[in-house]
Amino acid sequence: MRLRTLPQSLAGVSLGLMLAFSDYQVNPMAALFTLLTAVFLQILSNTANELGDFLKGTDRLSDRQGPGYTLSTGLLGEKEYKAMVAVYVLLSAASGLAMIWFSFGTFLDYGAFITMLLGVAAISGALKYTLGRNPYGYRGQGDIFVFLFFGIVSVLGSYFVAAHVIRTWILVLPAVSIGCFSTAVLNVNNIRDMESDALTRRTIPVRIGERNAKIYHTALIAAGWLCMLAYSFLRIYDPWHYLYVLTLPFFIVHVVKVWKLSGKSLDRQLPFLVILTFVFALLAGFGFIQFLLF
Repeated sequence: MRLRTLPQSLAGVSLGLMLAFSDYQVNPMAALFTLLTAVFLQILSNTANELGDFLKGTDRLSDRQGPGYTLSTGLLGEKEYKAMVAVYVLLSAASGLAMIWFSFGTFLDYGAFITMLLGVAAISGALKYTLGRNPYGYRGQGDIFVFLFFGIVSVLGSYFVAAHVIRTWILVLPAVSIGCFSTAVLNVNNIRDMESDALTRRTIPVRIGERNAKIYHTALIAAGWLCMLAYSFLRIYDPWHYLYVLTLPFFIVHVVKVWKLSGKSLDRQLPFLVILTFVFALLAGFGFIQFLLF
């Protein structure tokens, strides 16, 4: 399941729900199934990614810079693993439908229909990252998928499910912020795996080189911060709206280590940035709802 990546799926959804809660009443069951759907989609993406790499012969245990996975270590056979992926497709769909039902009370509403289309796109995107004849993950397009689904769709989609409306255009800013941080997580992974990836796929770091990939990584982190700071500035001023600034020193430490480290030594920076993004999202969201709680 790659459990250390799961907080990444919850970061954008949690922030979207908390921002919605700061503006409107939120159905608790709809919020619960929104979080659950995000987790199932993340696990589906992780397991489908492993299956695709295995079927194409690109997940060689001897080349791995990160932890070994289920298929490459022989813990599950191919048939069993495919069944597991199918189960996560069903769980993602069932949880998504429950989310829509508790939010809209019907599947015939315009908003419910739009949400269902996004759900189908998310499941399809999770499967096609490394599966199929022409997987986009092998063409260096994974960054686009992660930015859109873990940032834009995650934050704005969860806000829309909770509130049934996108209240203001500036909500795009926190969505872009989480999208940048989530893309940076993928970028760390791809910098770590540059040597093995160069033989089979054209990720962004493989295309532009390690130094430029680290410049790109720094730009992603900086853009994420600028967007969230702009969002806080454009809201009515309240010092609590900047609570997430407490995480800034840790982001600086992360960027410094990305510049200093290479290959397998970068592996710890992946879960570090995942957890850091999650904490950033929670603090950002809490900063906007605290006045309702105290």
